Amino acid sequence: MTKTSDKAIVAELSRAVENQQLRLVYQPKVSLRDGGLMRVEALMRWDDPQLGTVEPSHFIPLAEQHGLIDDLTLWGLRTILRQWVDWRDDGLDTSIAFNISALSLQHLDFPDLVERMCRGLDVPTDRLVLELTEGATQPLVKLMDTLTRFRIKGIGLAIDDFGTGYSSLMQLRQLPFSEVKIDQAFVADVHRSRDCRLIIRGITDLAHGLGLIATAEGVETVEQLRAVQELGCDLVQGYLVAPPMDPDQLKPWKQEFRRRWPALMADDNLALWSDVEADALGQR
Repeated sequence: MTKTSDKAIVAELSRAVENQQLRLVYQPKVSLRDGGLMRVEALMRWDDPQLGTVEPSHFIPLAEQHGLIDDLTLWGLRTILRQWVDWRDDGLDTSIAFNISALSLQHLDFPDLVERMCRGLDVPTDRLVLELTEGATQPLVKLMDTLTRFRIKGIGLAIDDFGTGYSSLMQLRQLPFSEVKIDQAFVADVHRSRDCRLIIRGITDLAHGLGLIATAEGVETVEQLRAVQELGCDLVQGYLVAPPMDPDQLKPWKQEFRRRWPALMADDNLALWSDVEADALGQR
C-alpha cells in the first residue's frame, strides 16, 4: 500500500481502538497426550466499515511505527483477562496466550502493570502466557530483567515461529521462556520430509532439556498430527484441531473435540477425518 493509504489505516485504527471496534478470536491448543484443552491463543481482528478486513500482519506493524501499539496491547490484555473470568464463571478452565510487541517490553513497569491487571480481575498469573515472535526476540537480550520479572510473577513466555531465525539457540539459552512454538513451515512437511522430522525432533528434545513445553503450530492433517506426536511435541495448534473462534464457541467445541479425539488417533478411522480436514481448511 502507499504511504497515503497507510496514513488512512493508522487514522482509522486509532479511532477503532478508542471506540472498541476491534475484536479477539481464540484458537485452541490441545495436549498431544489426550486431546485435552490446555490453552487458547487470542488473535486480534479488525473489520473496518470503510477499509474492510485489515490483516494483523499489516496493522500491527503500523501500530508499532505510529505509537499505537501500547493502546492495542492494553486493550487486548484487558479483553482476554475479562474473557478468562467469563469462561471460569461458566465452568471452563484454561489459560490464554497473547502476542505482544517487543516495544511494550521497553517499559520497565510493564510486568507490574500486567500483574496488577491480573490481580484486579482475580486471574491467576499462571493462566497468562505472553508470546513473542523469534524475530522480535533478537533485541530482547537487553531486556532480560523485564522478561525475568514476568517469569517471577508466574506469567509464561513463549517464543513463536521458532526455527526461522538465526540466533534461536542463543535466545533459548539466555531468555527465560517457558514454551517453544515450532514454526508451521516445518510442520507442513513433517510427514514427508526427513529433514523436517529431524528439525522438529531436535527442537523438541532441546525444549524438554531446558524444561520448556514444545508446541507444534499449523497442524492441518491427521498425518501431521500423528507425526508431531511421535516426535515428542507436547501441545498442538492448527486448523485440524480448530480454527480461531468467537469466545462463546469454545465450550461446545471442547466438548465435541474430546469426543472426537479417540477416533482421530485410531488408525481404522483415518478416512473419517478426511472430511474434517477439508472442512477445517475451508474455514480459513
